[in-house]
Amino acid sequence: MKIAQIVCTFPPYRGGIGNSVYGFSRELAKGGARITIFTPNYSNISPDFNEDFKVKRINSVLSIGNAALIPKIIFELKDFDIIHLHLPFLGASFPVWFYSIFHPKKKLVLTYHMDLVSNGYRGVIFQLYKKFIIPLLLKRANKIIVSSFDYVESSDIKKYFHSKREKFFELPFGVDTQKFFPKEKNEDLLKKYYIDNNDKVILFVGGLDKPHNFKGLAILLKSIKEINNENIRLIIVGEGDLKQDYQNMAEGLGIAQKVIFTGGVVDAELPDYYRLADVFVLPSIDRAEAFGIVLLEAGASGISLIASNLSGVRTIINDGENGFLAEPGDAKDLAEKIRKIIFDENLRKRMGGKARQFAEEKYNWKKIVEKLIEEYKTIIYD
Repeated sequence: MKIAQIVCTFPPYRGGIGNSVYGFSRELAKGGARITIFTPNYSNISPDFNEDFKVKRINSVLSIGNAALIPKIIFELKDFDIIHLHLPFLGASFPVWFYSIFHPKKKLVLTYHMDLVSNGYRGVIFQLYKKFIIPLLLKRANKIIVSSFDYVESSDIKKYFHSKREKFFELPFGVDTQKFFPKEKNEDLLKKYYIDNNDKVILFVGGLDKPHNFKGLAILLKSIKEINNENIRLIIVGEGDLKQDYQNMAEGLGIAQKVIFTGGVVDAELPDYYRLADVFVLPSIDRAEAFGIVLLEAGASGISLIASNLSGVRTIINDGENGFLAEPGDAKDLAEKIRKIIFDENLRKRMGGKARQFAEEKYNWKKIVEKLIEEYKTIIYD
């Protein structure tokens, strides 16, 4: 089985869409599938990758943020059994649709990761993309995968979902439970960041760039001020062009001494950062957050969770069991949920144990990819 995975970003760039494609592709390759990842060749990304699948980075003719136009993709697709396009991807969507129209026997699979949300000129472009390009792809696709029906029920494609439900397949993303698992806190990191036994650690992991502004870090910073406790530490793992803005905000809120900006962290060290946490927080503010792979990584590490009550995201958290849901954009509500966990050791341990259990039972990559393989086979032999 030869599969082309087409995605707007891919590791080492940090982002949920690329990370999910990495997880799927790694497990598919272990099962014998021949996988090639096609992704734009961003100048700041190393092309080197040591895995059982191929990564081909295509030069773009135009790039605005992560929206790289790669029309050359149409010359790469002839030898594949399945073309799997991950949406949104403005720069590949029309070329892939165009290719598929002239090769109707090719099987086209879409994964609809999230709605595009923006304003200004980007908002205009996104609206045109959603109005004219997305419908063409949905109509042509043999199968449309979504991480949760909860998300798609209120998404930009909900009308198509309701009219062509048989085309849709619910498949959540997964987590490597052998990489992310509970373990004692790393003493070297505790010393590096001057964290002592009395400190309660709140963790955020995410991009600090403009495309990830929807992660809601500003709300989390405001919630730290609301908590107003000398023994809390907020660790922010991530890098990007808004980092200085967030540092300035922490200064302005008078909480800079409680906030630790680690910068980017290499992938091999990330599990130890999760294990530093007493609670992990994903404070996203709009529909651009459709799932939350970082929640799975934190949960697999045995950490209690707090996330915004957004469609899709809320499917990961059973409110009151493995964590709490907070109102999006509400710093006071978020602060209250954080307080409940960090100052109640029994609750924290119970929720962390449940988070690990859910990760093993519901989000193990191997189990998830087994379902994807069966779906691929059904599509090929249909």
